[in-house]
Amino acid sequence: MVNPGGKFGPYSQPGPTRPGPVAAVRDVRVLPGSGQTGAELVRSRIALRVRLTSVSPGDRLPDAGVLAEELGISEITVRRALEAMCQDGLLDRRRGRAGGTFVAPEWHTVVALMHDAEEAASLEAFHQLLECGLVARGVGEVPADGLQELRALVDEMDLAGDPERLLELEARFHLGLAEVLGGAGIREFAADLLGRLCLLMPAPAADAVRARNRCHADLLAELGRGAMDPAVQAVKAHRLAHTGHTGHAGHAGHTDHSEHTDHADHADRAL
Repeated sequence: MVNPGGKFGPYSQPGPTRPGPVAAVRDVRVLPGSGQTGAELVRSRIALRVRLTSVSPGDRLPDAGVLAEELGISEITVRRALEAMCQDGLLDRRRGRAGGTFVAPEWHTVVALMHDAEEAASLEAFHQLLECGLVARGVGEVPADGLQELRALVDEMDLAGDPERLLELEARFHLGLAEVLGGAGIREFAADLLGRLCLLMPAPAADAVRARNRCHADLLAELGRGAMDPAVQAVKAHRLAHTGHTGHAGHAGHTDHSEHTDHADHADRAL
């Protein structure tokens, strides 16, 4: 049975109850290309745990039975997935009293060999489409205090100096955004996407994450104003931030709307 409290720690805070097709999206798991198998789900969620620093290279993973309950799949599927990850070099299996399944010390080196730019681009585009839809649907419905935790993440990213911490905070932002706008089911769906992206593409540089954080701030400002079009354009601009197309310099509440127009042009040409 799926743990209703969430899987990966502090980001799994209760979100507002949302009407609409949240459960249907969660059940179908429609992802670009072939849908995830149970084994692929195990891989992507472990990758997300590493990105969120819930586990680090060298750390012991929970037992297969615990993972199976959290993910809502059979224990035998989890065991087979863990064994395959051991064969790939992503995990280590150790025997004895202190044994178990551990994240391999060479995790990042092995993951780099699995990068697939074409599939990653497809997933990124799908994630952008998901967030644009959530923003368009949620504008004007977010409670006044519903964005506070997301604003705190944006502020913390502004101050963070450690690259791994920046990546963790950005992942938590997108998971939190999915929950605020779509509920717990959409958060889990977003976790599927983000976990797969962790395996398929290189982690962005710290400067790219900081540039994208300006888009986060703009998005929250526009959601707070109830402005749908600028909010959607902020989502689109986020994907292009690493290319240097964005010029955001303001924080939430101080959005330069002329910049939004420029970003909209770039984003629309990219779609």
